[in-house]
Amino acid sequence: MRLSDSIKSISYLKAHASELLREISDEHKTLIITQNGEAKVIVQDLESYEQTQESLALLKMLAQSSKSKREGNYKITKQSFRNIRSRIKNLK
Repeated sequence: MRLSDSIKSISYLKAHASELLREISDEHKTLIITQNGEAKVIVQDLESYEQTQESLALLKMLAQSSKSKREGNYKITKQSFRNIRSRIKNLK
């Protein structure tokens, strides 16, 4: 899909709302809506939006993991399991 096909004015959206919603939903399209010639909002189907949010969450976790590793804020897996076993043993 070409980006130029995804840009619509707000007046076009108002005039063709049901048609655009069906197209966006069925084809998982993303539209850029303009007002006075300036891009203002993105209209996207829910499934694509949720996928984007999940991807962003994973990227944030990956960035946090990289940061923690760089700063030395991590434990070796074997040590973590030893700590867990020790805590369980102390609870008994």
